[in-house]
Parts: sequence; C-alpha cells; structure tokens
Amino acid sequence: MKHKFLMTVSACALVSFVASSVAVTAAEKNNAETYRLLNLFGDVFERVRAEYVENVSDEELIEAALNGMLTSLDPHSGYLNAKNFRDMQVQTKGEFGGLGIEVTMENGWVKVVAPIDDTPAFRAGLQPADFITHLDGEPVMGLSLQEAVERMRGPVNTDIRLTIRREGTEAFDVTLTRDVVRIQSVKSKLEDNVGYLRITSFSERTDALLREAVSELKSKSGKKLAGFVLDLRNNPGGLLDQAVAVSDDFLEQGEIVSTRSRRAEETQRFNAHAGDIAGGLPIVVLINDGSASASEIVAGALQDHRRAIVLGTKSFGKGSVQTVIPLPGHGAMRLTTARYYTPSGRSIQAVGIEPDIKVQPAKIENLAQAERRSEASLRGALNNDTVKKDGSEAKPDKTTPRGATPEPPAKPAPGPGVQAPGGTTPSSAAASGEGAGKPPLAPVKMGDPASDYQLARALDLLRGLSLYKGQMAN
Repeated sequence: MKHKFLMTVSACALVSFVASSVAVTAAEKNNAETYRLLNLFGDVFERVRAEYVENVSDEELIEAALNGMLTSLDPHSGYLNAKNFRDMQVQTKGEFGGLGIEVTMENGWVKVVAPIDDTPAFRAGLQPADFITHLDGEPVMGLSLQEAVERMRGPVNTDIRLTIRREGTEAFDVTLTRDVVRIQSVKSKLEDNVGYLRITSFSERTDALLREAVSELKSKSGKKLAGFVLDLRNNPGGLLDQAVAVSDDFLEQGEIVSTRSRRAEETQRFNAHAGDIAGGLPIVVLINDGSASASEIVAGALQDHRRAIVLGTKSFGKGSVQTVIPLPGHGAMRLTTARYYTPSGRSIQAVGIEPDIKVQPAKIENLAQAERRSEASLRGALNNDTVKKDGSEAKPDKTTPRGATPEPPAKPAPGPGVQAPGGTTPSSAAASGEGAGKPPLAPVKMGDPASDYQLARALDLLRGLSLYKGQMAN
C-alpha cells in the first residue's frame, strides 16, 4: 500500500513537471518569436535611416511607428506626442483652439462625429456623419487621424477650406475660420413649465454645472415643473466619471454602467446612490447620431432603468473605453482597454442606442387652407347656454338665404413648400437651393422649439404626461 502511494505521488509529480516544462517551453518560444520580430523592426528602421530619399529624424520615425501600431488596432487608439497630450488635457478642461469638431476615421476619410455648439464647425452647418475628404484642396486619404487633426488646428483667425461629402448630395466646400473654442458644457432654460437641460460634452465640471442648472430651474419655476428635457444631441462624449455622475443624479439605485476588459477580474461596475435631483419628475432624453460614448452611457442607463423616455434617432454606437496612459518624457498613448455595457448587459458597440420614440429632424410649416365654416357661422344656429353673451359672438351671414349653400371661397395658391395640384411643386423650392447639389448649411437652432422639431415633440410629451398625472390625481 505504501509503495502504491509513493508511485501515485511520483506520477503526479512527473505530470506536474512535464506540464510546467511544456508551459516554460511555450513561453520561451513566444519570447523568441517576439525578439525575432523586434529584430525585423530594427532592420527596417536602420534601412530607412540609411537609404530613404530624404533625411528623417529618429523621433519622427519612432512616433510614426508607434502611432501606426496603435491606430491599426481600432479607430480610437493612438499615440500622443508631448504637444498633442497637452492639447488633450486642455480640451478636457473645456477650452481649446480649433474648429470645434469631434472626428473619427472611417475608410481613410475623416468622419464628423458631432460639431460642438457655438463653434466655427457648428456655425458652418457641419453635421454628424459628414465626411471630410480634403483640407485646403489636399486629400486626407493616407493621413492618420492625428495628422488630419493637426492640419485642422492652427492659429486663431486663420482660414481652412474643408471639402465635405454628405449622403445624398454632391461634394461641396466650406471655409471655416479657426477660433478659440470655449465649451459651455451645460446650458439650461425654462420652457414654460418644462426645464430644458443641454449637455454639449462631458468635461471636468459637467456634473457640478448640471446640479446648479437644475437648482436654478426649480427656483425660477416656483417648484411647478412638469419635467425635464435632457438634450444629449451632438454630444461626442468625454470623461467616463462625469457620465456616471450625471446618470447618478437622476437615479436612486442600481447599476449605471459596467466596463469589461480582456481579464475578467478587472471588470468594474458603477452603481447609483440615493438622491434624484429631479425629484422623480418625468425626463425625456434627446439623442441623435452625434450622441456618442459618454452620452450613450447616460441615455442607456436612464433608458434601462425606465427613468426616462429616450426620443430622437439612433445614437453613434461607440461602446468602448479608452485609457490615456502617460509616457514620462514623451507624451501618452490612448489605448482601448475595455468595452462598456448598459445596466441590462447590452453592448451598444457599432449598434447605438435605439430611442423609445423615433423622431427625425423635421421642419413644420403651416399649410394654406380654404376658409372653413363652423356651426357658429350657420344662419339660425342655437346659442351656447353655458357661455355668457358679451357681444363678441359671430353674427350670422345675412346675405345667404336659409337653406342655400354658400359659394366656397376661392382656393388660395399653394404657399412655399405646399404641393401644387398634379403632384408638382412650386419653383420656389428650387430657387432656395434645395436639390441644387450644394446643400443649405444653416443648422437647426437646437433648443428653440420654434425650429427644433425634436425638442417640440419632447416638450409636448412632458406636458401630456403632466396633464395625465394631474387628471389621475383628481
């Protein structure tokens, strides 16, 4: 029995030794392959230094190699030299120089994620999903995203010409003047009895500014608010901790977002704490295809917890988290380190947040209509016995005999944008530039219900909910 036990222990030890030997051999083999590939890089580097047609500094070559390695992973990873790293740090603080546009790279072209409010790009009418194909007449194809961004930056009050391709239109040029971009990340106002909150980006003070705005709206309304509209349209994202804090502002409990990296033990979960700054009032969140990253975290959290109704169009669909890793003495690397998931466990990567109520941007115009008759205009109509007579009632038409059918008034000519008989449209639409190849660049003034159809729908929805709630209470 003793011999059998010794044999079993010896066999287990042998298996363990063989397994560890195999693991060591595999690791050594991987290290050998890594060193071989590094030697290949060294050979190419030396050959470029010695034989390239022009002199190139070692720093330029190494930076290009690092950036190429990182940008080949995904559109959001990249290398930041010391200057670009400083620029990025300034941007997260809410003020920087440039055009005021968040961009990414797709199929070799620069793609607009969203223009930032009140910036040169916004005033020029650039829209999410526009492609920038040329900068001052030179193609962007072949440039890295960082190189394209560098070319768009420049001294304040200098011009740059962008060539834009927009779906359904021909390419067109637009000239922008560079300016100092100051981001007011939170804007607010009172629309009758509805509080309007617009977050343009998630920078360091976004949560604090949002809390101040909500408190001010409550004070102005005399605590008679019907609800809040949280406008995240054209918000390209920003800091993860600010997205979590803003979501927490409107939630009492539960998960806000989770991030999962390649190692399961590094999974992080962010949870809400008690305290809803809206006091339980209804919320409508506005999103569009310019709502990305941090703004999708907020919309997804409030949607999954059924704390808000999401209205608008599908969001951008960026479901990854980037970590900026400083490289002392050089700059930093921006590396995609995790994916994020909404409280229900869904990833929005490349699919976006689907709104609960889909509302496309639209322009509403009053149609010209023939004058219509009502009961009050009929001869001999009965009086309303619940309305006091004050002399303002419409007098019957004495020129029309009783029983006779009055002549209908002449049909007015169709106004601008009204379809004419036979399916034709007035020539005024063509004269305004629509369909003429170059699209009109005037942007919709977000936050103005008179021209912002999506906001108007959101306000109507909140007022309807308020009316219904009041009727149920009575």
